[in-house]
Amino acid sequence: MNIVLETSGLTKRYGRTEALRGLDLSLAGGKVTGLVGPNGAGKTTLLQIAVGLHHPSGGRIRVLGLDPWRDGVALLSRIGFVAQDRPLHGGFTVRETLEIGRRLNPRWDHAYALARVKHFGLPLDRSVRSLSTGQRAQVALTLALGKRPEMLLLDEPVANLDPVARLELLEELMGVVAEDGPSVILSSNVLADVERVCEHIVILVGGRVRISGDADELVRSHVLVSGPRLAGRDVSDGEVIEVRQAERQTTRLLRGRAAPSDDGTEVRPATLEEIVVGYLRSEREEVPQ
Repeated sequence: MNIVLETSGLTKRYGRTEALRGLDLSLAGGKVTGLVGPNGAGKTTLLQIAVGLHHPSGGRIRVLGLDPWRDGVALLSRIGFVAQDRPLHGGFTVRETLEIGRRLNPRWDHAYALARVKHFGLPLDRSVRSLSTGQRAQVALTLALGKRPEMLLLDEPVANLDPVARLELLEELMGVVAEDGPSVILSSNVLADVERVCEHIVILVGGRVRISGDADELVRSHVLVSGPRLAGRDVSDGEVIEVRQAERQTTRLLRGRAAPSDDGTEVRPATLEEIVVGYLRSEREEVPQ
């Protein structure tokens, strides 16, 4: 198996705050992986360490087999990164921004980058600061894709985009992945977007991995069990991830198997969104303050 990102005991402290707490993770290549978790879960910190922007406080990380801190120059030529705030020089034109990409990246595909901005109608002679939020997002993604990376890391790539711009960017991203095959790690809190494009899901809570697995397998292995309040299947049927109590009904998210019972309990497959939300809610009280 081709492992593109691997961590062991990865820790990052900012003063007295632990953003990552002994994180163990292994991600296979050739997939779109979604990082999901509440604010402060460690998603951005993990991506920033993966591209060498921060040095870990402890543990180990390898990206494409390289240490991002020690082998940063060699690694950066093989990966593309779009930060959440999409840092671009507002005074440069789109043409000048692409030229910078051409000069700084040895694997740069200038013809592809030009064709991409023209396809999206981005004016080459307009300054970046005069572009809309969606247009700036496309410029930032073009800089990452123009490197023809083996791996693409995206931190909230569709944040602050309107629904049409968000859908266009995600559809175009899926096309690029299908065509060129870079491995993608995408951080997002928009579960509908994660469900649309991600094949593998990693749920981070409190700087640790709560669960990691292929999206289809997660759906196959989780059920919702609903029945009269305090009734329902015994916990021996599987791992109870979350219990929700309403006035007359109890609903459990179960990792395992269950069957309907005579007390009116019903069982159905859980959706990916229900699984993610269930894990996040179940861990809410355990997140360090």
